[in-house]
Amino acid sequence: MHIRAATMKDLAALTAIEAACFPAAEAAGAEDFEKRLAVYPNHFWLLEEEGEIISFVDGMVTNEPNLRDEMYENAGLHREDGAWQMIFGVNTLPEHRKKGCAGLLIRQAIADARAQGRKGLVLTCKDRLVHYYERFGFKKEGVSQSIHGGVVWYEMRLTFSR
Repeated sequence: MHIRAATMKDLAALTAIEAACFPAAEAAGAEDFEKRLAVYPNHFWLLEEEGEIISFVDGMVTNEPNLRDEMYENAGLHREDGAWQMIFGVNTLPEHRKKGCAGLLIRQAIADARAQGRKGLVLTCKDRLVHYYERFGFKKEGVSQSIHGGVVWYEMRLTFSR
């Protein structure tokens, strides 16, 4: 297994994995991923096994401290020199879950954000996943203002100490 950044050639695979991991109302589609890949491919962390993408994490960088729904759709809000690494999705194909794949990618995203001098990372998750992200140092900040997919999201933040 190895981790790499994404390229536009990964578009179909990323779209298929996202569809396998999220309900249709929450999943990003090919058009969303195409925009993201055109602007910030280095903020996709892909885990490959025998040449197949089995898991990925993606998100933009911004100076805004909170994840807003508009960020999912507007790749132009990305600021490469931004303070916060947003995490939009943590995706692992169902047959590869419970093997540490997502954890490897989350740790890599954290390490990269730290090395790039960011303040930290921000993500939103459902209540049942709060404890999972707390294992990586994320702190629950309460209910997010996000209405993405029509569900309740909790904002989680990992802030680096300086």
